[in-house]
Amino acid sequence: MALAAPAMRMASSGAFLPRLLPPTIFSTAMIQLRVRQFSLPLFPSLTLAVPVGFQLGLPSLPSILGDIWESILKAVPKKKTSHMKKRHRQMAGKALKDVNSLCKCPACGEVKRMHFLCPHCTTTHSAEIFSLAPTATSLLSASGSSSIHVHNTTDPTFPLQQTIPAAHKLGCHHVCTARGGLGHVAASVGFGGEIKVWTLPKPTDDDADTANNNNGNNNEWRLDWELGPTKTNGGDVWAIALSSDEGYLACTTSDGRIHVWDIAARDKIQSYETGARGGGSFAMAVDLSRDGRLTASGHESGAVYVFNNDAGRMVYSLSGLAKPVRAVAFSPGCKRLAAAGNAGVIAIYDMEHGEHVGNLTAPSSRPAWITSLDWNDTGEYLLTGSLDGKVRVWDVARGVCVATHSETDTALWSVRWLPKTERALGPGMGKSEMFCAAGASRSLAFYREATGS
Repeated sequence: MALAAPAMRMASSGAFLPRLLPPTIFSTAMIQLRVRQFSLPLFPSLTLAVPVGFQLGLPSLPSILGDIWESILKAVPKKKTSHMKKRHRQMAGKALKDVNSLCKCPACGEVKRMHFLCPHCTTTHSAEIFSLAPTATSLLSASGSSSIHVHNTTDPTFPLQQTIPAAHKLGCHHVCTARGGLGHVAASVGFGGEIKVWTLPKPTDDDADTANNNNGNNNEWRLDWELGPTKTNGGDVWAIALSSDEGYLACTTSDGRIHVWDIAARDKIQSYETGARGGGSFAMAVDLSRDGRLTASGHESGAVYVFNNDAGRMVYSLSGLAKPVRAVAFSPGCKRLAAAGNAGVIAIYDMEHGEHVGNLTAPSSRPAWITSLDWNDTGEYLLTGSLDGKVRVWDVARGVCVATHSETDTALWSVRWLPKTERALGPGMGKSEMFCAAGASRSLAFYREATGS
């Protein structure tokens, strides 16, 4: 046991530790030993110094966990950018412009948009407005709903004068009045294929006195007679037009036929074919000249036909538009015919010789479909509405667009000039012509003059 003491001393001094630890660890380790003495029961005189713990100078735990933590953070999914945040970034500097064209409604005093009916004091359609028909004192509007609305155009607020409920159960897609007529006859076509003729009773002296006391709201449109879908002797009825004397009604059918009816006799007097045995192209538009001599029709094939009502035959088959024609209109003097449609081009034809004399085209690489057009009372300007929501006023003599209005981005289905009045409608409104536009926005927009004011 004499040798045990030196051995213990060597153990306590750490001289033998190089043989116990691996060289790689020992070369980088700084060893600290704590020695505790134990006495064995059998050998009370022998004491052993046994190392009970040691601490190596290895890299610290935070430094090791730091590398692991960094890799864990990289694996954690980042916070997803919300849709609102993306839209805010996209719309930075591109936000919608503020609506500054506001005014006060002269009737109720509420704030409303200029050229629009006040939503606080009038009721608009619950569906898209497909057609407009003006008279000297009112404006009829038809929509996808079953009712027809009548607005008073002699009042600067354009109040709702009458609502014809259940006019067409499935909705109405066309309504018309006689251009330059007395405004006592109107016609409408529903999606069910039925034609209804409405009349406004002619005022007597007693009615005139009552009308003055009741602001002219006593006279209302009434149903005169109805033409069922089976009585048209052809396909479904689509477009309609009235003669200026309110005596004749022209209608088109889906199989390309054009029928002319005598309203007073309630009898069909003419029927024109544009194809063999009713195999013609869909007739999408029709118009009667103001002198009642000519009838024009526009078809899905792009063809435009002109018929002589006195002779009962076709006189012109016009070309120039290869796409569906959605609107045709005679000028007030019956010397010109305008036709437009999906091509986005307004074709002008001479009715004396049936020649194509020119085109009116908007400066665009892809012009929008033209859904409606109308001449003013003098024949100087042509009004058009298109699928892109723009209303354009054209100077026919110069062949240029003199005004463009874009109050809405939705489709416009009908635009109409209002008859020129002899008195001012309101302060600063003058005696100038006005026009109205309507469409998918379900509202009526009124404009004054052809200069965009």
